[in-house]
Amino acid sequence: MDDELNITYITLDGHVEVHKYRYLYFVIMLTVYILIICCNFTIVCLIWIHNNLHEPMYIFIAALLINSVLFSTNIYPKLLIDFMSEKQIISYSTCLFQFFLFYSLGSSEFLLLAVMAYDRYVSICKPLQYPTIMTKTTVSIFLCLAWLVPACHIAVLVIMMILSADMKLCNLTLNGIICNNSIYNLHCVNSRVRSIFGVILLIITALFPFLFIVFTYARILVVSYRSCRNVRKKAAQTCLPHLLVLISFSCLCAYDVTIVRLGSEFPKTARLIMTLQVILYHPLFNPIIYGLKMKEISKHLKKLFCQTKAM
Repeated sequence: MDDELNITYITLDGHVEVHKYRYLYFVIMLTVYILIICCNFTIVCLIWIHNNLHEPMYIFIAALLINSVLFSTNIYPKLLIDFMSEKQIISYSTCLFQFFLFYSLGSSEFLLLAVMAYDRYVSICKPLQYPTIMTKTTVSIFLCLAWLVPACHIAVLVIMMILSADMKLCNLTLNGIICNNSIYNLHCVNSRVRSIFGVILLIITALFPFLFIVFTYARILVVSYRSCRNVRKKAAQTCLPHLLVLISFSCLCAYDVTIVRLGSEFPKTARLIMTLQVILYHPLFNPIIYGLKMKEISKHLKKLFCQTKAM
């Protein structure tokens, strides 16, 4: 199996007329990638520089934006290389590594959103206990768990695919432009153990955090509805951006699952468009939402742009 990992190359068959539109694809994706890096790191730097943003809520936002940049960096450089190459191929070992980062960082986003929901719950529903609950140590632990737990889980799944005897490849053509769940279609045998483990991972890293977030914001809604106007205003200002990001990311995850389930029966062009939905606008959606909807971040952004214009 080690020899197979070293010599096996997978053809990425999800590109549509890449030889005809390679330069257009390249320019668009390079522009988007640069925008993703600039937009996300602008807000991260603002949070880093300004002391009034050194609060758990903004630290979690910074972590979420960094996660978006890492997620994009796992995908965009390889895409840019493919657009300018005669053959769109990837080694099986590299494909597994991209698969690992894709789902590890994707799961981390759900966990980070769950932590942010808990932070808002404590801030709004238990304001007097907030300083003692959301300490620097607690924030650090939450951040470590949000990245380490999914990484460990996905690593086990990848190791299963490498070491399992029935995971040999019978198909060397991947119906996609990135190594996502479509990689399962390359194997000769659909392992029941791997499928069950994959479902368990989906429940732990996506469904449970999603349900926790929904429950937490429902509690916030009930408490804020019974409270004064200022509490309702605070809840709306700080929770709405998180909910918008959650809805956006959940839809993209549904896209990813749909793409794999439909498989080759789905038209290639439509499959490409759906895949681009997963990787294209969400990393840009996050900084735009937090930059516009979070009052303190928006204030610092306006000052930054005003200083730039003055220069």
